[in-house]
Order: sequence, then structure tokens, then C-alpha cells
Amino acid sequence: MNRRLGILGGFGLLGAAALGAGLLVRQRRAGAPAPLPMMPAEAFAAAHRPLSPPSGPLRVYHLGHSLVGRDMPAMLAQLAPPGHDYASQLGWGATLRSHWLGPDEVPGFAEENDHPAYRPAQEELRGGGYDALVLTEMVEIRDAIKWHASGNYLAEWARLARGARPDIRLYLYETWHRLDDEAGWSQRIAADSKPLWQDEVMRRAMGADGVGVIYRIPGGAALAAVALAAEAGELPGLTRREDLFARTPQGEVDQIHAGDLGNYVVALAHYAVLYHRSPEGLPAALLRADGSAAQALAPEAAARAQQLVWQVVSGDPLTGVAA
Repeated sequence: MNRRLGILGGFGLLGAAALGAGLLVRQRRAGAPAPLPMMPAEAFAAAHRPLSPPSGPLRVYHLGHSLVGRDMPAMLAQLAPPGHDYASQLGWGATLRSHWLGPDEVPGFAEENDHPAYRPAQEELRGGGYDALVLTEMVEIRDAIKWHASGNYLAEWARLARGARPDIRLYLYETWHRLDDEAGWSQRIAADSKPLWQDEVMRRAMGADGVGVIYRIPGGAALAAVALAAEAGELPGLTRREDLFARTPQGEVDQIHAGDLGNYVVALAHYAVLYHRSPEGLPAALLRADGSAAQALAPEAAARAQQLVWQVVSGDPLTGVAA
């Protein structure tokens, strides 16, 4: 996994998607707008009616940071129906706000977007050529909400995309925190989902004019379900959550970035949400974005992971997937 970590350049592990330290300091000084009013809970729940499954392959735009990365969208493209296409814009620890303000505000912009799938976000979305937009906020999510007005900028991106393409499907990709989080990794995923990701980010964005419905890709919840199943002995070849994460150049567990197996699980979650299909039966052996072979789950473990991901996705009313 040294190749993958190398794309973080001089920012290194401290500049990973989880931190965005330089960005945080700059934008604290600059100030962020006051949070938008929160959409009433009843209206929010009523808005999330199941979507109809797409009739064919999708063009998907991914906006975010290294918890999107290069490999996960490439894996999704291999799982998706023929004709699936994608583009992305990434950064080191990038917030929705920094992407909105422009490349000069996104740490690691040049390094993270030095790949064939990069397309400039605002320009592309104004063109209206994408069927779905997947938006990713910085973690620590508490800091993103407090200092970077996450709901406001989720609303800005949603309005931009929907203004050019009224029928575009909008998704917030819900991620995770560091494995060594003092409150517990899986505990944070579960505890943050409703009050932070849903209420402070999605409900505030959807309360603004012109935004419409934003759905959710529960990447963190899917990853946690597979990790906990591995630790319960349900996935042959996997015994602990760290097996789903990358390694540093020194061979230690990367505390935030998914490795090949974690990226595979998250790609399954994206597939299930975007295409409204169970990922059960999909291939386990895939390629990374650079064309090299990714580490693969054993067939029995892959089958169980696919089943777990579908349970998470189909059981979440905010995904837009009918149960």
C-alpha cells in the first residue's frame, strides 16, 4: 500500500482526509457562515421516499478527499454495469467548503488530482452531464460542522448540481473516524450518524431553497458491519478491523485510510445505493486505479461481506433503496 499512501505527498499521514489541519486553521481565521436552519424532522423523513432504480449505467461524480481516493471509484466502476463512468475532485482533508472556494483553498489539490479521472468539479457539474453526485465531508466531522458550515456547503453543491440537472441524484457519503479514536471507532460511526451526519449536515442542507432531497451512502456503517463480523469469526481470512485498513510505509496500520479490502467494502456500499441492487454475487478480485491487482477477500468472506453491505443499505431509509 506504499504506492497509495504516496499520493498524500508532503502532507503525509498528518494531512490525511481525517485531519486537514492547515485548512482548518486558515478557514477558522476566515470565518464561515452561520449554520442554515434545520429542516423539520417529519419533513426530512417524508422526503426520503425510495428512488426508482436506474435504468442503465450511471455517470457519477465523486467530490471529496482520500476516503474517496482513486481506488474505490475504480473498484465501483468494475462492479457496476458496463458503461458506468466517473470523475472526481479530491484534496488532503478537504472540506465541502474548501472545494467550493476553489483549488487554492484545497490542500494537496495538484497532487491528489494528478490522475485521469480528475475533472474540475464546478465546471463539470454546471455542464449537467452526471446522473449522480457523491459528496464527502472532512472528518473530524465535529470540526467540519463547527468551523466549515458543512450543511451550508452541502446545500451550495446540491443547488449547483440540481440547477444544471434537475433530476440528478445527490448523495452524502458518510465515512468514519480514526481506528484509535478515544470514543471507539465503531462506536463513533454509530453515535455520529443521526445527530451529526443526518441532522447537522443533511437536514440543514435540505432546509435551504433549491436543494431538494439528498440521500446517504452509509460507507462507515457498512465498513463497521464487516469489521465486526470479521472479529466475530464470520469472514474466513479476516480476524480484526485492521485487516480492512492500509499500511504505512513502515508497515504499521494506517489509522484512517482503507486498504484494498476496505475500499472493496465501501465500493460495494456505493454500488448497492447507486444501483439499488444487492452486491451479492459480484466479483471479489478487482484492480486498483493504476491497473494493478488489489488484494481480494476469499470467496466465502466476500459473499458474507456482500450480504452484510446489502443489509446495511437496504435497512437504511436515507439511501433511497426500497427495503
